[in-house]
Amino acid sequence: MRILGIDPGLRRTGFGVIDVDGPRLLYVASGTIVVPGNLSLAARLKTILDHVREVAAETRPDVAAMEKVFLNTNPTSTLLLGQARGAALCGLADSGLEVHEYTALQIKKAVVGSGRAAKEQVQHMVQRLLSLSGLPAADSADALACAICHAHMLPVAIALGRGGLAAGAGRMRNGRLLG
Repeated sequence: MRILGIDPGLRRTGFGVIDVDGPRLLYVASGTIVVPGNLSLAARLKTILDHVREVAAETRPDVAAMEKVFLNTNPTSTLLLGQARGAALCGLADSGLEVHEYTALQIKKAVVGSGRAAKEQVQHMVQRLLSLSGLPAADSADALACAICHAHMLPVAIALGRGGLAAGAGRMRNGRLLG
């Protein structure tokens, strides 16, 4: 299965693509969509939309994963991030991809083992998990981490879909399966 991870942002949107082959995670591609700050908001959102579509067309993922928006102290920043996220979501949906969403806590916990991990820790674990020769850029690392999180959640989703777990065991909290 090929997974496209997206780390949305109005100035920089990271993307990362991995293949899942059983327990192995294989690096395919990653990068950052850099949006010029001198464009109007509408033009910036269209840039994100077009580039996400392009990445999806070039890498042909089976599914996508994206970080959920968190509420921060600045409402204007939160709204702008939500709009950038919406543009990326539309690009993924227009590409016919099912999109799974994860919180930053779930992603960090799945990749590093701690929901309070620093960005540098995420970068180092992404490098290690994907056997990369160098440290990935921050935005690319976050997008790859989102894809890795989905890869780690796949066995749970498959078990839940088949009814393979006991009744009532299908609830999730903070990235953990509750029994």
